[in-house]
Amino acid sequence: MTRNAATPTKTRAIAYLRVSTDKQADEGASLDAQRAKVAAFAALYDLELVCIEVDAGASAKSLDRPGLGRALAALRSRQADALLVVKLDRLTRSVRDLGELLDGYFGAGKPWALLSVADQIDTRTAAGRMVLNILTSVAQWEREAIGERTAAVMGHKAACGEYTGGQVPYGYTLAADGVHLVEHEGEQLVIKAICELRAAGLSLRAIVAELEKRALVARTGKPFGLTQVARIAQEVAA
Repeated sequence: MTRNAATPTKTRAIAYLRVSTDKQADEGASLDAQRAKVAAFAALYDLELVCIEVDAGASAKSLDRPGLGRALAALRSRQADALLVVKLDRLTRSVRDLGELLDGYFGAGKPWALLSVADQIDTRTAAGRMVLNILTSVAQWEREAIGERTAAVMGHKAACGEYTGGQVPYGYTLAADGVHLVEHEGEQLVIKAICELRAAGLSLRAIVAELEKRALVARTGKPFGLTQVARIAQEVAA
C-alpha cells in the first residue's frame, strides 16, 4: 500500500545507553536493563527504534563521548527524529551540558525530540517540554544550593581555624589531628619582620633585600620573591 500524506508515520528514534563504570560495562546487567526498557518504551509508544548507541564505562561529566557523538551525528544526518534515553542522567548530569543539548538539538524550533522513559519527558508535546524545563530548573537550583552550602561550611571551618584543603596558609602548619591549623614559629617570625619593615616605610623591594640579608627564606628554601612578600603583606593587612 502506498503511504499518503494522511498516513501517520512512526517517530524514528535512536536509543542512547550509558554506564559509568567498567564493572557495570563488563557485567552488562545495567546495559541489558536499559536495552529492555527502551525496547519496551518504543513498542508501547509505536516508535521505530533505528539503532542503539552505547557508552560503556563513560562518565557524564562531558558530552565528549563516542556513543553520544554517533547518536547526535545520526540526528543531524536525519537518520532519526528523536533521541531516547532510559533516564536523563544517562544523557548528562550537567545543567550546562543539558542547556547545550537543548540549544543545539531539542529546544524550541529544533527538528528533533528528546524522550526519557523514567522522567516522562517527550519534547514532542507541550507537557513533555514543560517537564524538561522544570527538571532543568530544579537541577540548576540544586547545583547552586549545594555550592552555597559548601561555601558556608568551608567558611565556618576556616573561621574555626580548620584546614579546608589546598595549600596551607603561610605562617601556619597542619596540626597532628590533620584538621586544625597551628602557627608555624619560623614563618610567623618572617611575617612579623615584614610587618615591621613595612611599618617603617620600606618598599617591597627593600623588604625582599632585607629578608635575604637576614637569611630568612621561603618554604622552598630559596630567597623570597617580590610577589611572595607582596602577598604576605596583603594577607596581613586584610
